[in-house]
Amino acid sequence: MEFHRGDQKVERTKEIAIVDASVVVKWFVEEEDTAKALEMRSDYREGKVDLRSPQLMAYEVLNALRYNPELGEDDLARAGDALSKFQIVTYPLLGELKDLCLAAALKLGISIYDASYLSVGELLDRPVYTADERLIAKARGRGKVLHLKDYGR
Repeated sequence: MEFHRGDQKVERTKEIAIVDASVVVKWFVEEEDTAKALEMRSDYREGKVDLRSPQLMAYEVLNALRYNPELGEDDLARAGDALSKFQIVTYPLLGELKDLCLAAALKLGISIYDASYLSVGELLDRPVYTADERLIAKARGRGKVLHLKDYGR
């Protein structure tokens, strides 16, 4: 099956990964593990992997970029446009996802924001990639939460 991502025709794959904001921010700024984040973005563009996320991801990414002193208003606008063009499938906080999210946040002692990424991964039974080592430590034993540096291994 094929689909279109922007102007590009891409073969749909069955590999799906959940990405959190800590990964996507690295698409726009140079940080530790940016090379791995760009590899994931490239794989997504080439149709090797489908990326998914909760709807709040774009808000979190733009918020993080907004507080980066090296970026200005034009940079934020370009990042917002790019996020729209990537067309990552996102999920609203409704129904079973809401229930999983609330349970994860309370059980693990994490924010609703962080729990939403874990819960999308749990709902879809797919790995969640993050650069947040604190989240990885707290999520041990709940789904497959991987550090970004482990992508592609």
